Amino acid sequence: MLAPICLFTYNRLAETQQTIEALQNNFLASESELFIFSDGPKNEASKPKVTEVRAFLHSVSGFKSVSLIEANENKGLARSIISGVSEIIKKYGKVIVLEDDLITSPNFLDFMNQALNFYRDHENIFSISGYSLDLPSLEGYEADYYLGYRASSWGWGTWLDRWEQIDWAVSDYKKFIFDPFEHIKFMRGGSDLPFMLWKQMNGKIDSWAIRWCFHQYRREQLTVFPSQSKVTSIGYGEEATHTKETNRFDTNLDDGVNRLFSFDLDLRLEKKLVKEFRNKFSVYKRIKDKF
Repeated sequence: MLAPICLFTYNRLAETQQTIEALQNNFLASESELFIFSDGPKNEASKPKVTEVRAFLHSVSGFKSVSLIEANENKGLARSIISGVSEIIKKYGKVIVLEDDLITSPNFLDFMNQALNFYRDHENIFSISGYSLDLPSLEGYEADYYLGYRASSWGWGTWLDRWEQIDWAVSDYKKFIFDPFEHIKFMRGGSDLPFMLWKQMNGKIDSWAIRWCFHQYRREQLTVFPSQSKVTSIGYGEEATHTKETNRFDTNLDDGVNRLFSFDLDLRLEKKLVKEFRNKFSVYKRIKDKF
């Protein structure tokens, strides 16, 4: 059984249309169930754009089934994803998740479903990512995938038994915050992680993803990444809520020709890739983005 797709949308019509069009062009689109979550407007001024997006969403086809869930209130991305994914994953046991600013390659659903099936019973794997950073060592890389310490929120999949264990309240945060050794260990996935978690716990941001990453770190679990990215983001610009202008995350989208992927149970991480991945989130790279 193919994993259902959850797509989270808000008020960006052009980006949503591009995201849907790319997803429709996936080889497995016609065999996949699509659940579209449309968040409600924040205020009166935002209603026209939300209404415009919803009018388009009512016309979406090309999938085994399309279900549109329209929120009456503005939940925000974090609450929308946590509640929406929880609802669907409880019914299906697994899920593939996208937001409204992600372009997928035609073989995105092939990669995601094959990886979800292969690692279903291997609890050391926390999630499957459809997105991959442009890392130097991936040029000419022969394997279809590699492993990392940090989950990606740009086109991902997971299973019920991993998702339902997440402590969204981060109840052990006080124990973590005063332990510098834990901070260093958490930074295996990027030096920005501890500060991002601090901002979340102090009400500076509202992020489901940093809590998701923290849970993965606590569980010593890994993410499977494609060696050729199956996702690229178009979420930069004035309408973007959570993504600032940057080229750190630019990547080359897979041409989508290959539909059969190989995985194995050797869960050793490659040190060179881990280092290159971590460097994408270095203090130097983050400061450079600001200027």
